[in-house]
Amino acid sequence: MKILYLCHRFPFPPKRGGKIRPFNMIQHLQASGHRVTVCSLVRSEAEAAEGEGIAPHCEAFHMGRVHDPLQWARMILRLPLTTPSSMGYFYSGEIAARVRELLRTQRFDLIFVHCSSVAQYVAHVRDIPKILDFGDMDSQKWLEYANYKPFPLSLGYRLEGTKMLWAEKRLARRFDLCTATTRAEWETLESYCTGAATDWFPNGVDAQFFSPTDGAYDPDTISFIGRMDYYPNQECMQRFCKEVWPLLQARRSGMKLLIVGADPSPAIRALGTLPGVTVTGSVPDVRPYIRGSALMVAPLAIARGTQNKILEAMAMGVPVVTSRVAAGGVDAEPGRHLLVADAPSELAAAILALVERPEERARLATSGRERMLSHHAWPRSMQRLDAIIERCTSGFAQRRGGAAARTQRNPA
Repeated sequence: MKILYLCHRFPFPPKRGGKIRPFNMIQHLQASGHRVTVCSLVRSEAEAAEGEGIAPHCEAFHMGRVHDPLQWARMILRLPLTTPSSMGYFYSGEIAARVRELLRTQRFDLIFVHCSSVAQYVAHVRDIPKILDFGDMDSQKWLEYANYKPFPLSLGYRLEGTKMLWAEKRLARRFDLCTATTRAEWETLESYCTGAATDWFPNGVDAQFFSPTDGAYDPDTISFIGRMDYYPNQECMQRFCKEVWPLLQARRSGMKLLIVGADPSPAIRALGTLPGVTVTGSVPDVRPYIRGSALMVAPLAIARGTQNKILEAMAMGVPVVTSRVAAGGVDAEPGRHLLVADAPSELAAAILALVERPEERARLATSGRERMLSHHAWPRSMQRLDAIIERCTSGFAQRRGGAAARTQRNPA
């Protein structure tokens, strides 16, 4: 098939959550014999230069360069409208024109969209089967943000969440099939009762790249990995350092916490002044930090979809202590493959259980990696994707065939 693939962040190199899922889809589809044309946004010359590395994995690619000041202006202009401001942030006139040109000059067998924010480019198309991979239901994230932001910011987030919810329902009805990343996100999509066909397929992990090593780990070091310009990560670490870290330090004064991730805010950098806490900023490779830790913590209060950081740590044989909401995006059993806790005292107890009991750490290290290999391998996920595409295209053909037959029986 000839496939037009749109996504909100240019999917190469696959170094962050918003790029990992689309890249693995594109790579799989092209390797399976399909011809994939990619359209996406870039925000800098450096990102564009890096993005050209996608060439071996697709038939063609097109970039729309956007500039943050203009994108923020587009968001603000949508505040009084029913259109979500997020749609403005991910709008590119260049990409819109390129998509129109591609649809006018080429015949595509399928349009695949990852992320609702770029569905706007093809929502009007009716003569080609279309799949919208919501990934996470963004409306629920915005509505959750409202619970953590002060007034009047909370009103803005609630408004955006409400507008996004309307948009998600409207978009679902304009696509032939809609998907999500986890069963929980799929259940949310189903609860919209749009009548659209839906399904889900999980994120995977590159278990060869994220693999264990024979190197020693520091039993007094724990780590958190994630982009530190992302609000859920910021909130998580600020709360953890305020409520949990003092409990750990009181028990083991020599413990160390590594906060590893790009673009930390001033508030996150300030955490580096606490005893035992190091804020690294951007690093060339996160794996040594995770592998050298006794465990990785991910006590997120705001978590939609799958947390790739959890998959990657488990694949490397490093145990994970996480929150219940973050664990919900991973196909693993609490207590058997990872530890789950929410209250500060429970988080501290779970962390200390692994730090002070090497045999328990070894058990979770082994069982966690085995679970990743069996339930979060990309090949298995891509098998589900292939079935979803077949369901979409065959259903579209049947509907078109039925419509043509009715027209023949009842000519104007």
